[in-house]
Amino acid sequence: MKLRAAATTRQASSTMGDFNNNVDYVTVVDVPSPRRTQTMKKVSMLPLIFLIFYEVSGGPFGVEDTVNAAGPLLALLGFLVFPFIWSIPEALITAEMGTMFPENSGYVVWVSAALGPFWGFQQGWMKWLSGVIDNALYPVLFLDYLKSGVPALGGGLPRVLATWGLTIVLTFLNYRGLTIVGYVAVFLGIFSLLPFVVMGFLAIPDLKPSRWTVVNTKDVDWNLYLNTLFWNLNYWDSISTLSGEVENPKKTLPKALFFALILVVLGYFFPLLIGTGAVPLNRELWTDGYFSDIAMIIGGAWLRWWLQAAAAMSNMGMFVAEMSSDSFQLLGMAERGMLPEFFSKRSRHGTPLVGILFSASGVILLSWMSFQEIIAAENFLYCFGMILEFIAFILLKIRHPNASRPYKVPGGTAGAILLCIPPTALICVVLYFSTLKVMIVSLIAVAIGLMLQPCIKYVEKKRWLKFSHSADLPDFEHEESTHSLVT
Repeated sequence: MKLRAAATTRQASSTMGDFNNNVDYVTVVDVPSPRRTQTMKKVSMLPLIFLIFYEVSGGPFGVEDTVNAAGPLLALLGFLVFPFIWSIPEALITAEMGTMFPENSGYVVWVSAALGPFWGFQQGWMKWLSGVIDNALYPVLFLDYLKSGVPALGGGLPRVLATWGLTIVLTFLNYRGLTIVGYVAVFLGIFSLLPFVVMGFLAIPDLKPSRWTVVNTKDVDWNLYLNTLFWNLNYWDSISTLSGEVENPKKTLPKALFFALILVVLGYFFPLLIGTGAVPLNRELWTDGYFSDIAMIIGGAWLRWWLQAAAAMSNMGMFVAEMSSDSFQLLGMAERGMLPEFFSKRSRHGTPLVGILFSASGVILLSWMSFQEIIAAENFLYCFGMILEFIAFILLKIRHPNASRPYKVPGGTAGAILLCIPPTALICVVLYFSTLKVMIVSLIAVAIGLMLQPCIKYVEKKRWLKFSHSADLPDFEHEESTHSLVT
C-alpha cells in the first residue's frame, strides 16, 4: 500500500558527487516528500512485513497453474530457485532506491532522476497500466475460488455481473480509505495463511513424497509456467513509496524486505508441497481455485469454506492495496507536474478520487480477459518498467557513487551490474515466450505511452489544463537538478 511519505526537510553537509564544490547539496535520503503526513504514525517492522507480503503475494492463491504447466517437481523448484533470480535482486534494489527517494512517486522518481522526466513518465505509464492489469486478476481469482461452491459463477452473465459488482464494491471501499495498513495487514495475512497450516497437519498421513518428484520435461507449457512464477514473485518495488512512513527506514525497510521474502516463499512452497503430496496428481485440475478442492478432499466442507473465505479476504486485501498504489502513483505524478493537477485532488476521505476512478475503469475494461492472458499482458509491461528501473539503478551508482544511501547494495557499480544480470535474463526469457497476441497488445500500450507524454506536454504548453509542481519536491526538469539533486 502506497502512503504519503513524511516530509523531512533538512539541509545536509555531504555532497552528491564532485561536480561543483561551491554548491550546497541535499543528501538523497533527505529529499523532501509531500505534505500531509507530518502527523501520521510511522509504520513499524511487523506491519511493514505484511504490507510487503500483500503487495507481492497475499498467499498461495494463483500458484496452481505452475503444476498444471510443468508438474510438481518443476513447480516446487520454481518457487525455491526463482527468488534468487528475481525476488532477491528486486528487493535489494528496492531497499536502496526506496530509502534514497522516500516520496509518493516511488519508482517514477528513480527513473526521472537518472534518465529525465520523459522516461520517468514512461515508467509511470507502464507501471500504472501493469498494476491495473494486475488488479483485474483479483476478482477473477475471487470468483474462481467460489465457483466450486457456486457453479453459476464459473462463466456467462452471472460471472460478468459478479466481477463488475465486486470491482465496484472494492473500489468504493478504497474510496472510503479502507487500505491495507498497519496491523490490519497482519490480521489479514495470518487469516489467509492459517487454513493452509491446518490443512498441512491434516494432510500428514496422506503425504507421499514420490509425488513431489513427478516431472515430464517434454510436456511443459513454458509460457504459462514462467508467467505464473514471475507474476507471483514480483512487485517488490511497490513498497518503495512507503519508505517515508517507516520508522528508521535505514534499518527497518531492508529487514522487512528480508523477512517478507521468507514469508512469501514459504507461503507458496508449503501449500504446494501439501497439495501435490497429499492428493493424486491430475495436472488438468491444477488451475486457479484448485486449492479449495484439495481442502475439501483433505478436511471436508468446513476446510474448503474456510479456505475460500481466506482467499476472499486475501484478494480483497490485494485489490485494495494495488488500487491504492496505482491511484497514489497518479497523484504523485501530478505533484511532479507529469499529469494535470486534478489528479492530485483528494476526496473528503483523503483518497485520490480521480486516480481511483481511472484505475477502476481499467479493471472493468480488462475483466473479459482470462487469468492466463491477464498474467501474460501484465508481465510483458512490467518487464519494460523493470528494465528502466535497472538502468536507473546502475546509472545512479555510476554518476553518484558517493551519494548518501541509507541502505547500500554492496559491490559498487560492478555489484549493481552483476545484480541486474539474472533478472534481466529472466525478462528476456519471459518476453520470448509471450504469445503474439499479448506482444501486440503490450507494444501498442507502450506506443501509447510514447505518444501520450508529448501530447500532455503540449496540453500544458497551451494551458488547456492546469499543471503544478509541489514545492516540497526537488525539480528534475533540468539536467543539473536531475543528475545532482541540487536545491
